[in-house]
Amino acid sequence: MNDFYRRIFVLLFLFLLGGFSVSAQNPKFDNLEILFRQGHYKRVYRKSNRMLDKPDYDFSLFPSYYKSLALFQLSQNEYWLKKNENALNDAIILFKKINEDNRSKLMFESHMYELEWVKSDLLSWASDLNRRGKKEDFLKVQKAINELFDGVRSPDKNESEVISAADTITDLISLSSREQIVEIAKKHIGIPYVWAGNTPEGFDCSGFTRYVLKEVGMEVPRRSADQYTESKKIKKRNVEQGDLIFFSNGSGVSHVGIVISKKGDPIKMIHASTSKGVITSEVETSAYWIKRVHGYGTYCD
Repeated sequence: MNDFYRRIFVLLFLFLLGGFSVSAQNPKFDNLEILFRQGHYKRVYRKSNRMLDKPDYDFSLFPSYYKSLALFQLSQNEYWLKKNENALNDAIILFKKINEDNRSKLMFESHMYELEWVKSDLLSWASDLNRRGKKEDFLKVQKAINELFDGVRSPDKNESEVISAADTITDLISLSSREQIVEIAKKHIGIPYVWAGNTPEGFDCSGFTRYVLKEVGMEVPRRSADQYTESKKIKKRNVEQGDLIFFSNGSGVSHVGIVISKKGDPIKMIHASTSKGVITSEVETSAYWIKRVHGYGTYCD
């Protein structure tokens, strides 16, 4: 009887030990997470691919998970996509396969911030494709967003600040052009995001900045990339309210906002968010926005 219990104890110990080895943090998985957060998507793709070729990592979904996210991000780079035409399809197929695994729910919940970032980047990409008339690509990306990222909230959720229009200054005559830009922009907080929108019925990011600046007599191009090209470039230390802040996902300017913070203060912007409409966001305290800053420009004197 003693031998029987001893064998049971040993088997139970080995079982628990094996379970621990599967669920414990793996340094190589941690490295994938760090590289992904730093935007090193090509390295994440290569490393996760190598892991998938080794049976040692068959116990985990992490290599497949990070490969799919890296592919979603890399697909937005037109130069990379030319050499890897099936990248988006591969990302979609792989992500669907992961989602069908009963272990994925717990993993998704513990890595929600990554899914939020990817969804927001895909929304920006879809908006840009739609604006450029690439309808087939737009519909494909939009379908992927709807099918794979349904229920994933926006990274702007905890960054927005609702400002009542009643608190804005109605008499703009005595204000400087920079102050006018900020006050006009604030009046539109809460207006929904609309693909290619450029009126108070709905804005996209560049439609919003163009509309606001036009209200104070400044003509700017329609696309965010062109707004950056045509603007007077400024350094971060010289950024003031009324200036524009531009963002990139690695393949050129893809988003733009209006700076509403004063010179020297932590940068805060108002912009047309793809998921929340016109909102304000803290840039420097946001892990999502700060690493995507492409540059600063101005149309003010």
